[in-house]
Amino acid sequence: MQPINRWAWCGVALSGALMVALGAYAAHGLSARVSAELVSAVETGVRYQAWHTLAIMAVLVLRHVQPMAGQRWVMALWALGMLCFSGSLYLMALAGLSLGIVTPMGGVFLISGWLMLGVVACKGSH
Repeated sequence: MQPINRWAWCGVALSGALMVALGAYAAHGLSARVSAELVSAVETGVRYQAWHTLAIMAVLVLRHVQPMAGQRWVMALWALGMLCFSGSLYLMALAGLSLGIVTPMGGVFLISGWLMLGVVACKGSH
């Protein structure tokens, strides 16, 4: 396995473990500490993290089958988006921190990753 893929798979594994742990905490313990709105925010962060963790896994598999220029950018944008979007929601609920523009910027990174995937796919089909 190439070193970049090894690190990406390790990151995916960590992301998966973190989302399960935070999802379980949101479902079973967080409501005793914070409002229902903040529990919902954590659940939203977990949901977005789950989908994008799976998406990164799919691109990692695709890279093995059909490597295309730009696939690393797709994964990097999604990873940065998860960190900013989901991470800021987690910090808001768990630590009381409001990071303002970080959450919507995370969303922009997630959207950019999907758009980049489209560019990669369109360029790769020629």
